Amino acid sequence: MRTRVQAVLLLFGILAAAAFAVPLLLFTASDRTQQLVLARSADLDRFASLMDQATRTGDTSQVVAEARRYTQLYGEALVVTDIRGRHGPVVQTGGMRADQPGVAQLIDAALRNQSARPAAALRPWSRGHRTFAAPAGTGTQVTGAVVLRASVTTAAADITRRWAAVLAGTALVALACTALARVATRWVVSPLRRLDRAVGQLAAGLPPEQTRASGPPELRQLATGFNRMARTVIAALEQQGRLVADTSHQMRNPMAALRLRVDALHTHLPPSAERTYTGVTTELDRLETLLDDMLALATAEHRAGELTVTDDADARCDAAEVALARHRLWQPVADRAGIRLTTDADGPVPALCTERELAQVADILLDNAIKYAGQGAEITLSCTAEGGWARLTVTDTGSGLTAEELTLATERFWRSARQSGTTGTGLGLAIAQQLLAGRGGRLELGQARPHGLRVTAFVPRAAGDGGAR
Repeated sequence: MRTRVQAVLLLFGILAAAAFAVPLLLFTASDRTQQLVLARSADLDRFASLMDQATRTGDTSQVVAEARRYTQLYGEALVVTDIRGRHGPVVQTGGMRADQPGVAQLIDAALRNQSARPAAALRPWSRGHRTFAAPAGTGTQVTGAVVLRASVTTAAADITRRWAAVLAGTALVALACTALARVATRWVVSPLRRLDRAVGQLAAGLPPEQTRASGPPELRQLATGFNRMARTVIAALEQQGRLVADTSHQMRNPMAALRLRVDALHTHLPPSAERTYTGVTTELDRLETLLDDMLALATAEHRAGELTVTDDADARCDAAEVALARHRLWQPVADRAGIRLTTDADGPVPALCTERELAQVADILLDNAIKYAGQGAEITLSCTAEGGWARLTVTDTGSGLTAEELTLATERFWRSARQSGTTGTGLGLAIAQQLLAGRGGRLELGQARPHGLRVTAFVPRAAGDGGAR
């Protein structure tokens, strides 16, 4: 945002400076051109007056002397003729001749009482000469003609200096506008950047830094309101977190005491109460697992929030090595369940996450597959690299899920009605999804062919050769 605002202000400043500079440049060029025209017109009028006087007296020596002195002093050519100028000039200097085509036309026009003045304004790059012509005489009585060829070198140099001064001033104004734009955008945008950072921390469930009230009055009021809201939200989140942690902690002790009492009571129960005892211990196991999963989910959500506002680019592992390690851990469990577990992991497959996080995701996927695939099923754990992702896939040949059930599988506490007889809390996939989301990954569920379930964990792939750290 700062760049866009600064660019708009800078563009406005440049346009304003250009709107001031361009007319000034044109005016300076026109003014200097007018000065040249006026100066040479005055010289023409002087020689025209001398020529008129020479016609009345019959003595042209003064005209000739003045013309040669003028050319010697200023280096500009002159041609002065009388009324018979078509047959020969009175004087011609500086290499300009009356019989030259352009000069002859100007002499003819002047003898018809027509003056000639350059109309185009000069520019810094103008070169060469400009030719002026004027009739000699008074009123309608033309007694001769004067043609003057003036150099524009000095005038063009003056225009160049004036333009350089204008452009230098414009550059200073542009620099001043740039500095003012930077100051103005920093004054306006800096509070917004701090507020954006605080919003990101708040969205991640972390205590945001107090946003200093600065900038325009509207932003100061917004920052004050946000600080009040942030304190309220963080207090509510902390209370919620403490409630989960305290509830889990406080329930563990009574549950442990209850388990001890139930185990102690077991020896005093008649055989007919064995079924009731088994049901009680099963429910105790389920409650303990539920508490553990709820704490794991809360921890995963908190960690995912932290990773949205912090950079943990150094966290990486070899996903293939993790897959092989999980295979060795879960092989005995699969054997006891009558399930064939195979692993296909050609490493290394570098992944941008910690080994512990990926191992936890793999444990959840394998636990679900072994638990719900059923005896005699086959489970395949594969690890591959595809594009910018490291993929960890668990595929089973069990009964799988329907298309509708696949959309619900990652919701908290959801369990398929067809699997109500198995243990579980319905939080496993939700935990895995949060762990992957914190690293910029995702969890995808699909139906396997010809039957079964396929669950794939996508983790951003790390650059390099992928050795585990």
